[in-house]
Amino acid sequence: MQAHDLWIILGITAVALLYSSVGHGGASGYLAVLAFAGLNKDALSSSGLVLNLFVASLALVSFSTARYMRWSLAALFLAGSLPFAFLGGGLKVSETVYYSLLGIALIAAGLRMLISLRSSDEQTAEPPKAIALLTGALIGLLSGVVGVGGGIFLSPVAILLRWTTAKEASAIAALFIVGNSLAGLAGRVSAHTLNVPPIVWMVLPGALAGGLLGSYVGARKLDNTRLKQVLGLVLLVAAARLVVAPG
Repeated sequence: MQAHDLWIILGITAVALLYSSVGHGGASGYLAVLAFAGLNKDALSSSGLVLNLFVASLALVSFSTARYMRWSLAALFLAGSLPFAFLGGGLKVSETVYYSLLGIALIAAGLRMLISLRSSDEQTAEPPKAIALLTGALIGLLSGVVGVGGGIFLSPVAILLRWTTAKEASAIAALFIVGNSLAGLAGRVSAHTLNVPPIVWMVLPGALAGGLLGSYVGARKLDNTRLKQVLGLVLLVAAARLVVAPG
């Protein structure tokens, strides 16, 4: 194993650890790390979705067993998002459009990590069904195209609009990510653009280890605010790199 491969494994493990602590699969972070591995657009987006699916599944188990899941609201978001995530996963976009959307996703991820989450005892109100469905549809479409699960977009929306507490947002985001990742992968299979390179299986054990530990800590133990803020800055730098010099 080369030193370059080791740094990629460590980077993927760190991303899984930190993202899973807030109920996310980490696709936007994986894309930032794997972008330095020289993968093409299809391989990059497919890899992000595969790793996302595994890690978000671990986060889903941790946060739902800790009883933070609001199933009715999660179902509305998913009902809106799944068909559009499938559609987005099958869309063939240019390199310029893809890397622009990826840059936006990374900026959103960075800002999400820099946001100070509200305390879990504030009052919340579930959105109207039509609004929840529309929110899920818009995020699902963007997520399918970029190759992320969408939790990085859904969580701040749900928290800032006071639809959920921070912990509830993490639980819902985990389920949302699992569903959208599956839909995005299915869309790529149908469009014959699924491309999962060998490096994914090399980094998967580290991603699973990071996801298992991070989701447990996030659901039941600690607040990793400072570490997430550092990750947020790293993602913003990665986003700037892709926007200025894509590929």
